[in-house]
This record gives sequence, structure tokens and C-alpha cells, in this order.
Amino acid sequence: MADGYRALPSVDRILSDQRLGTLRQTLSHEALVDLARRELEGARAAIAAGATTASYDSLVEGVLRRAEEEWRPSLRRVINATGVIIHTNIGRAPLSKEAIAAVEMVSRGYSNLEFDLPSGGRGSRHRHVEELLCRLAGAEAAMAVNNNASAVLIGLSALCQGREVVISRGQAVEIGGGFRIPDVMVQSGARLVEVGTTNRTYARDYERSLTESTAALLRVHASNFRVIGFTHQATLEEMVEVADRHGIFVLDDLGSGCLIDPTRFGLVAEPLVQESVAAGAGVACFSGDKLLGGPQAGLLVGKKALIDRIKSHPLARAVRIDKMTLAALSATLLHYLKGEALAKIPVWQMISTTQEALARRAQRWAEEIGPRARVVDGESAIGGGSLPGETLPTKLVAITPAGEGPSVDELARRLRMEDPAILARIDKNALLLDPRTVLPDEDVELLKAVQHVV
Repeated sequence: MADGYRALPSVDRILSDQRLGTLRQTLSHEALVDLARRELEGARAAIAAGATTASYDSLVEGVLRRAEEEWRPSLRRVINATGVIIHTNIGRAPLSKEAIAAVEMVSRGYSNLEFDLPSGGRGSRHRHVEELLCRLAGAEAAMAVNNNASAVLIGLSALCQGREVVISRGQAVEIGGGFRIPDVMVQSGARLVEVGTTNRTYARDYERSLTESTAALLRVHASNFRVIGFTHQATLEEMVEVADRHGIFVLDDLGSGCLIDPTRFGLVAEPLVQESVAAGAGVACFSGDKLLGGPQAGLLVGKKALIDRIKSHPLARAVRIDKMTLAALSATLLHYLKGEALAKIPVWQMISTTQEALARRAQRWAEEIGPRARVVDGESAIGGGSLPGETLPTKLVAITPAGEGPSVDELARRLRMEDPAILARIDKNALLLDPRTVLPDEDVELLKAVQHVV
């Protein structure tokens, strides 16, 4: 065993190896020494456990591997070939090129985040998106926070704390990640009052539940599930009528934040933000990174008196968004105001892509991949807690594994380990790639990775 230890090279010998030349140019000497020492410690531990002495080459390669694994950022780029447009696990909506440029612009140096350039005095970060949101939604006032759960939480905290909020029993839902609407309401200090039944709630149910302690009626859109069959929910207009009669308001949690009618593309109707405001909701809350197609954010639009109270609540500072999110959100909202959302926002580009375009792209992929690839019919999902159960017809590239080669699961794993990682889906012993969710400028990287693995 002692001979095994003596056979190990010194730290200096490893660091002088020419294969570490690039690392010597990019890492400090101290960082390189640490990598080499830990590699040698691992080799000594292996010898103590009875293993043979690691070769010099394997130790140098181990240092290189450690550097790659430990100094590479954990958050990596992924090419989404799954066909799920708004994929929660891989970051939901990709940003438009203009939104990315806006983030880069404000990140490169300083910005007028909370500085009023004309007066030279302090400004408000709300103003960078408030006017845009008001114009798009037809609202009196607006603000942005860090996500939609925060929007609902601060809305309830600022406007309903210590009072009752009435919700349909069928809308007291879990919104993802174990977070439930009743739990959010408890944290806000509001008291939950459930009315109706799981499948049927009427306007009269809301009316009968009102007391002197009632602050608001809450509508929660079922954006990640659907109840079908013998069902009924009071319309937003009916809820507003009840609320107005009793001097309270409706808080409308829209979830997905849709500004474009999805029925244009063969999908079911989704409540639109501008329709909620027009129907008289006091405050409407929605996400920035789902059907809106922007960065993660929670947006609130509605009546000025209510939004002003929310802005002045202590939680507003805790859930505020940063300059990069504001820049991306502003650029995304401008796409809608310019009438170019379908052409510029990736989520809507994907939803509106024609079958003909998908077929051409899939055929080109199949030809470049080779004889084990073929084009088949399939379905793309909207995903991400938006339009539950809704799919769009698509064209897929199906790759079948070679008889003696890696299994389809192994092929999928190897694609995930590429750089950038490639996510596909598996069905009936075939690896499926959906061009709908792959950005056009990602084709070269995707095909190179697939050819390498397959």
C-alpha cells in the first residue's frame, strides 16, 4: 500500500501537464492547486480501500473533469424538442430577441430604474410597465411583482386582511409545487369562505354568503385542470354584479395571462385579461411567463384606488421585480402594442406555426439524421398551467434505436448530456423530436447533437 501512495505524482507535476494549459489561462493558481489536491485525495482514499494506484493520465483527466463539472454553471441551456410549449421544468416561455436585447442593455451598466430623467429626482420602477399594461388591458392602474402567486398574495394582504373572501369550492385549488389557494389566503390574513359545490356554484351562492366582514369575491381560473360534465360556475359578470350591489370588489386570478384569443388557432377559449377588466373586476392577476410569453412575473391590473393600496403595502418591496425582469417584460408588452406578438414572441410563434411549415422542417431533420429517422403525425401540448388538455397537431421526427445499439432510454439520456442539452420524448420505443418547440436558430445544434448520439 505504501508503494501505491509513493507512485502518485506530485501536485506540481500534474499542474505542469500541457493538457491543463487552457485551465492555467482561465483559473487562478490556487483554484488549480485545489482541484489537483482533491483529485489526489480521492486517489489516496481509493488506495486505502484496496484499489490499485490510479495512472498519471487518469489523474490529469480527473482534474480536467472536475474543472468541467465544478466550474460550469449549474443552470444550463436546453433545447426543447418535447413539443410542450410552456414547459414549467425548463423555464416556461422563452423570450423574444427584443426582450433579450433589453435585458442585456440594462444589465451592461446603469439604468433609470428608479430615476426620473426629466426632473433629475427619484422615480418609480412601476412606471416602466404600468402605462403599457393599462393600455393593453384597458385598466386604470397596474403593477408588476415577481410571480402570480405573489400577485394574489399581496392583493389579498393589502385589500382583504382580517376580512372574509368568498370563493367557489371548485376553485380552492392547488396552483403547483404544493402551493394551494387556501394556504395563500391564510398567509395573507384573509379568511376563506367556500360556497357552492365542487362542480356547481351560482351567483346566488355568493350573495347568500356575504356578511359585514366580507371584503371581496375571488375567482380562480382553472388554468391547469378541467372539470367536465355536470358543471356550472357563475360568470365574472354575475360575480361583479353581486359585488357592486354590496360595495365590495372581485379579485380575478386569471393564471395564464392571455391577451390573444387562442380560439383563432383551434384551441378552447381562455379568459382574456382585457375581458376581465371590461367586466368590472376590481383587480385581475396573471402571469408574465405563460401565455403572455415574457419573463417570470406577476401582473396586477384594475381600479386605481385598489392598485394604489397594493403598491403602498409593505409586501410590495418584498415581492418587487428587478431591472432585468422589467426590461424583458416591457419589451414583451411592446410586441402586443405594436401588433407583432405572433411574429416576435416565441410562445405565439410556436402556437401559430402552420402544419405545412412543421412538415417541411421535420422532413429536413429526418433526411439529415439518416435512415433511422422518419416523419410521423403527433400532438404538441400548450403546457405550463395553460389551456389544460389542449393540444395542437404537429409533425414529429421519430428515431428508432438500432437493434444492437443503445436503447431509446439511453439515447434520450445521452441527448440530455449534450451541450446544449436536448430534451426529447419517448413513445412506443421511438425517440420523438417536435420541431414546434425548437427555435429556428437551434436547428444546427440540435441536428449535430442528434447525429452524434444516434
